[in-house]
Amino acid sequence: MTLVDRPATAPASSGGQAGLRLRGNLRQYGMIAALVVIVVLFEILTDGILLKPLNVTNLIMQNGYVLVLAIGMMLVIINREIDLSVGSVAAFVGAVTGVAIVNWGLPWPVVVLAALATGGLIGAFQGFWVAYARIPSFIVTLGGMLLFRGLSMVVLQGQSIAPFPTGFRQLGSGFVPEFGAGDLHLVTILLGLAGAALIVWNDWRSRARRREYGLSVPALRWFALKAVAIVVVIGAFTWVLAVYQGLPVVGLVVIVLTVGYSFVTTSTVMGRHIYAVGGNERAAALSGIATKKTKFLVFVNMGVLAALAGLMFAARLNAATPKAGTNFELDAIAAAFIGGASASGGVGSVVGAIVGGLVMGVMNNGMSLLGLGVDWQQAIKGGVLMLAVAFDVYNKNKAK
Repeated sequence: MTLVDRPATAPASSGGQAGLRLRGNLRQYGMIAALVVIVVLFEILTDGILLKPLNVTNLIMQNGYVLVLAIGMMLVIINREIDLSVGSVAAFVGAVTGVAIVNWGLPWPVVVLAALATGGLIGAFQGFWVAYARIPSFIVTLGGMLLFRGLSMVVLQGQSIAPFPTGFRQLGSGFVPEFGAGDLHLVTILLGLAGAALIVWNDWRSRARRREYGLSVPALRWFALKAVAIVVVIGAFTWVLAVYQGLPVVGLVVIVLTVGYSFVTTSTVMGRHIYAVGGNERAAALSGIATKKTKFLVFVNMGVLAALAGLMFAARLNAATPKAGTNFELDAIAAAFIGGASASGGVGSVVGAIVGGLVMGVMNNGMSLLGLGVDWQQAIKGGVLMLAVAFDVYNKNKAK
């Protein structure tokens, strides 16, 4: 067959384009559906305890640090790297923070800024060895995991340090302030409505942009159905929080990070570079992308988010303890893979990381409410992770 018979650049049929879109979005939407099913299942099994306002608030506070780490870990995995040190870095930053605030009496806002800067320096230290010395990230961060775990024990001398000032504790267990009095937390309601409107507007803008470039878009009725679903889900979620004490500060931090990093990864040059380097580093380098700098900055970012997670955990616990951060890295990696990341790099989204983290969090909370032992909880979570990876491999094989 000649090129005249079948041009190499022939556009795909509408059915083919629909199939490509379906395969591209299947995993992300599949995990959202799975999250809904898991929530409904545990809501039934726990006789309605799961979605009680108090339990939803506790769910957010208990998993906030995992969601923060999952965002950073998703970017690392998209970049085709791994970071095993985030739990130890979180513990070390928490330990230094405890000594600085409790023992030395330094102002906690200053210490928080210094702690975030320390996390960035740790990320830069590890990122240098990965990006410029070309040492595999598995080895570098495994060494970092041991190094900073040991340093956290040295700083704390094997003992916990407590308590923290009230202002610092708000980072882990506080709520967004309310203005006025009433049964409902109106600020939480307004934040929920604003968030839903922002998401719908962003989807509409993305749809309009695709149409300008001549790309296919879903039918208007499907867009409207999706918009209604978003408003209903977010409205119900904020209502549940508003009838208790409102949105936890931890939840606000996670929302801000999710919106910010979603914008960076989808609408900035840096975000496109992260995906390009993870998808094919050699091709990215040939196209003029500073691949080493990109990898370096991804690890710096991971260090800052690990420090933030350590601060949030210490604030919620109201103590700096040597055991902090244990298995944090495994929870973050699991959240990223369950949320759609690919081990081969170049695939994943920030929203997917949040969905994966929520799947893990709801499962942990639901199984605890049912009285399942830690042994069964670990086994079930391991099975879910293996299924998520198997689904990724299946999708790749279908695409070939």
